[in-house]
Amino acid sequence: MKFMDKTKIRIISGRGGNGMVAWRREKYVDKGGPAGGDGGKGGDVYLVADENMSTLMDFKYKSVFKAESGENGGIKNCHGHWAKDLYIKVPVGTVVKDVKTGNIIADLTENEQKVLVAKGGRGGRGNARFATAQKRAPQFCEPGEPPIERELFLELKLIADVGLLGMPNAGKSTFISRISSAKPKIADYPFTTIVPNLGVVHKPDGDGFVVADIPGLIEGASEGVGLGHEFLRHVERCRFLVHIVDATADNPIENYEKINIELAKHSEKLSKLYQIIAVNKIDAIDEERKTELMDIFKKKASDVFMISAVTGENVNELKYFMGQKVSEIEKPVSDVVVVEDFGATDNDDSEFEITKAAKDTFIIVGGKVSRLAGVTDERNPEQVIRFQNILTGMGVFDRLKSMGIKDGDTVIVGHLEFAYYSDEFFG
Repeated sequence: MKFMDKTKIRIISGRGGNGMVAWRREKYVDKGGPAGGDGGKGGDVYLVADENMSTLMDFKYKSVFKAESGENGGIKNCHGHWAKDLYIKVPVGTVVKDVKTGNIIADLTENEQKVLVAKGGRGGRGNARFATAQKRAPQFCEPGEPPIERELFLELKLIADVGLLGMPNAGKSTFISRISSAKPKIADYPFTTIVPNLGVVHKPDGDGFVVADIPGLIEGASEGVGLGHEFLRHVERCRFLVHIVDATADNPIENYEKINIELAKHSEKLSKLYQIIAVNKIDAIDEERKTELMDIFKKKASDVFMISAVTGENVNELKYFMGQKVSEIEKPVSDVVVVEDFGATDNDDSEFEITKAAKDTFIIVGGKVSRLAGVTDERNPEQVIRFQNILTGMGVFDRLKSMGIKDGDTVIVGHLEFAYYSDEFFG
């Protein structure tokens, strides 16, 4: 399966159901009364971290997710059903960013951790909700609130305890296949590994830790050269690093230094991570060369192992030592800055636009005004008056005046069409 660690998705929460205008029709109830039910709430959208996922590949085939809308209110004070919430699974380690603002809104580092990314619209109230002692027969209702629609950028940063680093063909894949059940592609040419491989290493006490085999780095990786630069972000979450060095290379010391330079260029945090040096392929060099390399690398790091991933020499000793260090070294604290996500709950759609379609005709469009028009019956004077009062409160008529509307001009909002007259017209 191809590895995929970046993607964009579009999410849409559920629209709230409209309220209902209805009346009681009971034989022995004098004059009946309002009985319109409330609309149901639209479905929320959540992202949920799932440890059984290791890639964002699922989103290649489906990138738009829409929650169900709430049901409209009914007669006899029957409320519409609330819609089911939508839960979208993502791998543990996913960082969620709002594409529009650029803000990071979640860092999902624990299994089953969830975050609300779009709240469903509230259901509109039916006319029964507006009855008072003074106004016993309200003839209007509310529309449901709109859904929230947004685009999110998902970036996966693997959650691993140990990161394996090294030049291409240093033997990282062979090593991880030795200490875990991972089955990476292994061959005697550079860049065999083109995606990160994860392996679970079991400790004697039955516990385990996760090792990530990061594709080979080369000089200039932090600037985008080679393959490894695409995956440096995955090393940031590791407790520590195991640096695999090819003992048969022309200059193992220089290769080791090049990798560390690239780590420092990527981030100061990476350059300060504790490293174990594993000098690999010692089965292919003589004893004198082994001693020479051990002496040199002991000056570079406190913990150096001479191993052969092919023959297994000293691999178990290194594996055991890695398990000890996993127990000793705490998980690094995430440096991802998560901001308060107002975009998940802000479904205010009170913005509107007015277009002058002809010399004497003005068309108004906008989320809230269109929704209000949708639940307004032009044959009902009370509903029309309430609709106009809401438009006044929203500043719609002030905007029309600034655009030069005159008495008698036509105003169109959704399916409603009426003539405009100012207060001055009526004296």
